[in-house]
Amino acid sequence: MKKALTILLALAMVAGLFAGCQSAAPAASGGETYKVFLITMDQMDQYWTNIDAGCKKAAAELGNVEYQWTAPDVKDDAKQIEMINNAVANGAKAILLAANGPEAVNDALKEASAAGVQIVYVDSPATFEPSVQTLSTDNQAAGKTAGETMIKALSDKGVTSGKIGVVSVNASTDSTAKRDAGFRSAFEGTAFELQETQYCDGDAAKSKDAASAFIVDGCVGIFGANEGSAVGVGNAIQEAGKDVVGIGFDNSDNIKELILGGYLLATMVQNPDVMGYGGLKTAVAALQGTAPDQKVIDTGVSVVTKDTL
Repeated sequence: MKKALTILLALAMVAGLFAGCQSAAPAASGGETYKVFLITMDQMDQYWTNIDAGCKKAAAELGNVEYQWTAPDVKDDAKQIEMINNAVANGAKAILLAANGPEAVNDALKEASAAGVQIVYVDSPATFEPSVQTLSTDNQAAGKTAGETMIKALSDKGVTSGKIGVVSVNASTDSTAKRDAGFRSAFEGTAFELQETQYCDGDAAKSKDAASAFIVDGCVGIFGANEGSAVGVGNAIQEAGKDVVGIGFDNSDNIKELILGGYLLATMVQNPDVMGYGGLKTAVAALQGTAPDQKVIDTGVSVVTKDTL
């Protein structure tokens, strides 16, 4: 119930932010329909389906959008570039993009922009400008919150030192790199030893192997920086039967089960539906000539534990 209320409030907040933009925008001339594509990093995580759901909700409300979600099967720069090029070739007027890497897709975005396509970033921006807006979590702050949550849990157990592991996606993705940095910042001045981050492409099986190695090495806590990483961490703790504090990021049915089972203590839950909803409305407003009041929108994060599920 608490989680549902948080999402409803966030949706209301973003709807309010964009209401002014929509009312100020002129009506589409001649009943024009805008073709808008959502391009995410991959199709593996439930997280992306929630962004898609937000886009679909906005498209249904607007009524003048031909919307499509497309993504590579796995995180791959070349495949995401192909998706961007295909969207432009198929008549995209706007692209909502969760960039796999901040630099890799820039040439494709430059060509898209030159063709008149509006670019809106959701979740993870690229460095290419001009873009209309970025809607994402303040990942640095959320990562720090994850670290603080782990430190408190360990302190409650009387643990004030030891090795801490991190499992993440890759070194270049903007969102997870900031989560990693924020998480590490929480441990500054403590006696804990942060280990080198293990990159597993967000793949749950690979993440489990990395987390299992951390457990064998004696880590007292492990952070999984995205959905697949978090599932891998929780599964490794479950399999090992060790008293290790696992903290995740994102939300899915698997993550909920791991929290309820006691294998993950908590997860940092974003509002991907808000990103999709607001991002699509921003894109259409831009196509109708109205720029957003804010260049960057923090869509928020919540700490979810067994008590708040």
